Amino acid sequence: MMSEIAYPSCKGQTAIVTGATGGLGLATAIGLAHNGAAVIVTGRNAEKGREALATIEKIVPGARVRFEGLDLASLASIVRFAERMSSLPVHILVNNAGVMAPPQRRSTQDGFELQFGTNHLGHFALTGRLLSSLIAGQARIVTVASLAAWKGEIPFDDLNATVSYRRFARYRQSKLANLLFSLELDRRARAAGVPLHVRAAHPGWSTSAIITNSAALGVLHSPLNRALAMTQDRLGNVLFRLMGQDVTAGAAPFLYAALSPAARNGGYYGPQGAGERRGPPGPAMLPPAAMGLSLAGKLWQASENMTGVRFEWERVR
Repeated sequence: MMSEIAYPSCKGQTAIVTGATGGLGLATAIGLAHNGAAVIVTGRNAEKGREALATIEKIVPGARVRFEGLDLASLASIVRFAERMSSLPVHILVNNAGVMAPPQRRSTQDGFELQFGTNHLGHFALTGRLLSSLIAGQARIVTVASLAAWKGEIPFDDLNATVSYRRFARYRQSKLANLLFSLELDRRARAAGVPLHVRAAHPGWSTSAIITNSAALGVLHSPLNRALAMTQDRLGNVLFRLMGQDVTAGAAPFLYAALSPAARNGGYYGPQGAGERRGPPGPAMLPPAAMGLSLAGKLWQASENMTGVRFEWERVR
């Protein structure tokens, strides 16, 4: 069931949704297609991409959708994707793709810890590589954070978790980084005088396959440890089902941030129910850690150094 909120039409606009072959990303793509946007569904798996397109076309007859391969855990894949998009104005970008708490530390193709590398650095690099297309489309950029950001920390002395890996702590790190990136991107875009509209959003407690899928990435030496980790993740999904909401409702804050005339640049949006776990979309509370300008600036510098991506405002303006 689609959101009952009526938004201005996106006809004639192009939207990119990362991680859109299932879960919250697919629900977001459906919402954007329903509202008239031409949606580029991205993901790593072409077969899942075809299935996602068939789902969207079934729910939204006549939808303008296509799949493009994109692996946020590969800077080379991000470069190739951005090159394919270089001649296209992009009006909406939803930085949604993510990995959650694999039991054992894994690395991206470039050697970054998988969660920080995919969830934050991948989207940082993607947004920077797409900057010309985003400015051409006066884009609304929505980066997906999480309630997990409230307990997040940014350990600058061990960003890649080479010294210590605790899976949920690293997930919280990546989600706080998503939020800090969005807020800092808004500040820098305003200072540069470019027509970008930058917002962040979180889904509350929403059921999706991210926990189970991410747990499957872990290759634990002990079968017992692996079984215990998978059981913990299944219990987490049960808790989310009991106290949370489905992916359509979970994606509603993303659509609100991207499409609502009431959404503001630099804003943060999420469910309005108790604890921001469920309910209709609206303004969300910022974690205290996200309010530190020096922390956001330091993370931005570290992200530039790690990815080699610079936001060259003067060149693309």
